[in-house]
This record gives sequence, structure tokens and C-alpha cells, in this order.
Amino acid sequence: MRGDSRLSRMLHVLIHLERGGGPMTSEMIGRMLNTNPVVVRRTMAGLRERGYVQSEKGHGGGWTLARSLDKITLLDVYEALDRPELFCLVPSSDHAECLVEIAVNDALDKTRREAEELLLSRFATIRLSQIADDFETKMAALAR
Repeated sequence: MRGDSRLSRMLHVLIHLERGGGPMTSEMIGRMLNTNPVVVRRTMAGLRERGYVQSEKGHGGGWTLARSLDKITLLDVYEALDRPELFCLVPSSDHAECLVEIAVNDALDKTRREAEELLLSRFATIRLSQIADDFETKMAALAR
């Protein structure tokens, strides 16, 4: 199973939107993420539907924040992206009748669900403004 980088990429975009001082077009974001503008629009659509970003068409248009970063959590963005898979562990189904396989799959599934609950509860406590502040601290340290 391939990794899903949409969450980290959209967090990256949202922080750039906050710092950018103006709208960013899908083309600009696509260049920044090394992806197609159509992929950007499709991915940003969930964020727009939730009210985190807005877009304007035409000259001078583009994507802007509709809500400040201190009002958006990691969980908000994760849910706006339709809850991508957090873990790529999948149960084996080679021997569906084998009691050992059933016990292993049950243990892995239970543990994965517990880990997801813990991770998502932590996501709910992290505001994007905290990530942006961490970036600013790192930039200030580099400038010294």
C-alpha cells in the first residue's frame, strides 16, 4: 500500500496561504507541491466545503484562508480530506478458516483501532497556528 501525503501537503499549503500575503492559484500551489493544478483543486475542495479556504476565479483570484490557523486543527484538515488511511497494516486473508490467522487479525485490528483513536484525539489538540509558530521559531534560529 502506498503512503498518502495529502494531509502533510495540505497543512503545508494552509500555512503558506497564511504567510503568503495574497491568493495563491492552483497552478502556484501545484508548482510548490510538484503536482498538477487539477489535483490541487480536487484536494482543496474538501477544505473549501468545510469553510477553511475559499477560492476566487479570474484575474487576481486564487485560494485564500477563510478561517485563521488558530481555528483549524489537524483533525479538521484530516476530516476534510475524507479521513485518509492512517496506517497501512491490513489483515491477512490467506487462510480465512485458520484460528491462528483469525486471532492475529483480531489483535492487529483492535490495536490499530486503539492507535487511531489515540492519534485522532491528539490531532484534535494541535492547531495549525502551533505548527506555523514552530516554523517561525525555526526560521528565527536560522537567521541567527
